[in-house]
Amino acid sequence: MSVLIKPIITEKMTADSELHNRYGFFVDPKANKLEIKAAVEATYGVSVEKVRTMNYGPTRKSRYTKTGIQHGKTNALKKAIVDVAEGDIIDFYNNL
Repeated sequence: MSVLIKPIITEKMTADSELHNRYGFFVDPKANKLEIKAAVEATYGVSVEKVRTMNYGPTRKSRYTKTGIQHGKTNALKKAIVDVAEGDIIDFYNNL
């Protein structure tokens, strides 16, 4: 399985990428910072200066139905914020 799952494209991350050269990605929960750095450099051809990661646990929910209580949860997520060297950019819209 690939280390990078998909980029985070929100208003906050777009502003962060324009101002501070930072890009966000959803990554494999078992990936470490060195693997994330190597994957971003190989995929987009940029030099990565810093990688910060955040682990999000699953959200647990329960609901009451006529068959009883149903329990469920969402998947656990890991986000990575990658600082790219000055002058390098990642264009998510034209990179296919």
